[in-house]
Amino acid sequence: MAINLEKGQRQNISAPKFTVGLGWDANSSSTGEAFDLDASVFVLGANGKLISDSHLIFYNNLKSPDEAVIHAGDNLTGAGDGDDEQVIVDLSKIADAVNEICFVVTIHQAEARRQNFGQIRNSFIRIVDGANNAELVKYELDEDFSIETAVEFGRLYKRNNEWKFEAVGSGLKGGLQDFLNKYN
Repeated sequence: MAINLEKGQRQNISAPKFTVGLGWDANSSSTGEAFDLDASVFVLGANGKLISDSHLIFYNNLKSPDEAVIHAGDNLTGAGDGDDEQVIVDLSKIADAVNEICFVVTIHQAEARRQNFGQIRNSFIRIVDGANNAELVKYELDEDFSIETAVEFGRLYKRNNEWKFEAVGSGLKGGLQDFLNKYN
């Protein structure tokens, strides 16, 4: 049975291979523009920075160099139920230099389209065991991000050679660039 986390809560992840599912629904927009949300994954070293440019996983770079983190592809609409985008993580392949994996969702062209996360509802991140498809943890974002255009949904981090998941729910208003500035 899945554990539903609150913001800031942590949970051990013992499954060696799993899928990180990210989902959301867009409210009707007064801007007349469709929403295109994008998942990005920052693979970080002990210093809290990207190990290399190749360790930023997103729709134009779907795999980490060690193939431990693989983005399943870009969903342009977010239509339908379930996960809108997925990332497969295989901890048995992860490089020793990796200490943290951060999952960020941004709104493509948010400023030009006058969109923000306050117009998004039912946002979540979940981890599903690759061996049996059981949902291990889920975090539903319930904050009102009325000015934010990028949100870190959650992160995996290594402590004492164990991997843990933390429900983060932290937004920034400068889009993906703010997270690039933070982690580069």
